[in-house]
Amino acid sequence: MTVVHPIARAWITTGGTGAQNYDEFADDAEITAIIEANPHSALGIEMPHRAPESLGRSFLDALPDAVARLAEAKADGSYTPAEQVVVLYRISAAGEEPAYGIFAMVDTDQISTSRDEPGLVIRNEDVFIAKVRERVALAETLGHLLSPVLLLQTGTGEELHARLAAATEAAGPPAATDTDQAGRTHAIWLVGPGPEQDELTALAGGGELVVADGNHRSLAAQTGGLPRFLAVVTTPRSVAIQPYNRLVSELTSSPEELLDRLRAAGAEIRPIDGPVEVPAAGGTVHLRLAGRGYAVTLPHDEPAGQLENLDHALVERLLLRDALGLDPGDKRITYVGGDYPASWLTGEVDAGRAELAVLIAPVTVDDFVAVNLAREKMPRKSTWFTPKARGGLVVAELSR
Repeated sequence: MTVVHPIARAWITTGGTGAQNYDEFADDAEITAIIEANPHSALGIEMPHRAPESLGRSFLDALPDAVARLAEAKADGSYTPAEQVVVLYRISAAGEEPAYGIFAMVDTDQISTSRDEPGLVIRNEDVFIAKVRERVALAETLGHLLSPVLLLQTGTGEELHARLAAATEAAGPPAATDTDQAGRTHAIWLVGPGPEQDELTALAGGGELVVADGNHRSLAAQTGGLPRFLAVVTTPRSVAIQPYNRLVSELTSSPEELLDRLRAAGAEIRPIDGPVEVPAAGGTVHLRLAGRGYAVTLPHDEPAGQLENLDHALVERLLLRDALGLDPGDKRITYVGGDYPASWLTGEVDAGRAELAVLIAPVTVDDFVAVNLAREKMPRKSTWFTPKARGGLVVAELSR
């Protein structure tokens, strides 16, 4: 028996509803601007309190607006219903190898977060519980899931990749397409009950599935008691890991005191002449303070093991917590994914909208896989997979 299943009742976009997922933004104002420019964007449902007409209201207070927007989208033909389907998914752009995936439902009881917890779905990061509570409330209120968890198939990845490529090639015109902010085309095709659907779900569920994006959404499914959650199962060849950086709006000490504390902890600090970029390789992180840049090699604790010595773990522990006294969930810290270039982060500091940018080399795929197979948790917000699965293309209706 596979852990991947068709969507019992799906709502398929007819165009115009696709959106970046709610957690891909460094600035909430960007969400408001997207919803204002495209009221049909699924972001207006996923983040109702960020819609222009709802600003100033809390997430929970704005949930009735999300219900109304989804009902309106169904009524005006933005979505069309389908039953017992899986959905082929291809992301393509000029000069890039296509990425493939399949929208489906995955068994929530298969989620594993430790060595002694059985299951084929490995969740790998610590989370912010307040965000999980919001996702639970949204699913309970809407009775639908709009944003998929991105799962990396580690067992049958190559076979699944080839099968999805062949299936999309033979499927004819897509049911719908959408263009993202980077110019990539997202296309979907429906596959109903039958041998092809059975083969695809078997391949998609044929090995361990690692959560590449959607740790909060997968935990929300558990917390909310959902038997299954909406996912896009993709393949290792379809994704890459980009940098995941940090922006600190307000320091708890002077820049000089911060650097002195890092030196006292054993860090090696060297000035950077010229632009501050993401490091080319791990082992050193780059800092941008007002008018100054530094390359910082944080001290390793060899007995602590591989996980605790990842750059993201060292930044969280030695720089943010020990040197600045900031908890990872502090509102002064913004986690900035790889869609934002280094120049954007350093520009925020130079413009006075932030006091510190921390640029970190991307986690390697080898490190990511090793941590997951050991059933250990990655540091928060340490892996930014691209291309991202797009929200609002396939909506799963939850059974009541």
